[in-house]
Amino acid sequence: MLFPFFWMISSSLKNSVEAFATPPTLIPKSPTFENYRNLFETLNLPRLFLNTILISITVVSLQLFTSALAGYAFARLYFRGKNFLFFIYLATMMIPFQVIIVPLFIEMRALGLIDSFLGLGLPMLSSAFGVFLMRQAMLAIPKELEEAALIDGANHFRLFFSVALPLALPSLAALGILSFMAVWNAYLWPLIIIFSPEKMTLPLALANLQGENLTDWPMVMAGTTLAILPIAFVYLLLQKQIAQSFLTAGIKG
Repeated sequence: MLFPFFWMISSSLKNSVEAFATPPTLIPKSPTFENYRNLFETLNLPRLFLNTILISITVVSLQLFTSALAGYAFARLYFRGKNFLFFIYLATMMIPFQVIIVPLFIEMRALGLIDSFLGLGLPMLSSAFGVFLMRQAMLAIPKELEEAALIDGANHFRLFFSVALPLALPSLAALGILSFMAVWNAYLWPLIIIFSPEKMTLPLALANLQGENLTDWPMVMAGTTLAILPIAFVYLLLQKQIAQSFLTAGIKG
């Protein structure tokens, strides 16, 4: 599992000749940071990182909020057709994004959101998987806590914010890191909706480094290494919460 990451970092420290040497070398004979310097000269990396960070944080925050609210509703509220509606919502996970990308683009064009951060982030504000994960977390909360809060006069909004949400923090953290990784690495939708270089995200800009005939792969590997560092740090920081969340997600169905 770690070898592709090792090869990526190793390639980013090689020159163009050594990168395509036969047989390949695992460790660079003459490590160089020239590829990183060329990358900063070719791309406006501070702007790309800022765009990607702002979009990722905004989308993930709103996605956590919508998923938690919907998960609480499906787990704790009682209304007609709840199970059927939840089943239909989960069924959307089986629809590939490529199937809806054309009507989604037409919808964004009708709303005047082409080549905008709002058009980029709006389709990602809800997540069927996120609702499923939060619903399972809410189902694991003892009913006695809910009944005690209702007896004390709490309504569902107070119950959600004061009881359910704090107890669901491990699942919320797991969903946050998974959503952050997905938004940070998103390529297809930004490729369709974003045209202006100053609005591009990091994966989209790195993909543009690949030419039709000649690609500076050591520089591409340098950019990929820098792009992976934030999500690797966040994942390592919250890996315990992710494992705990998936363990508790299967308690109730």
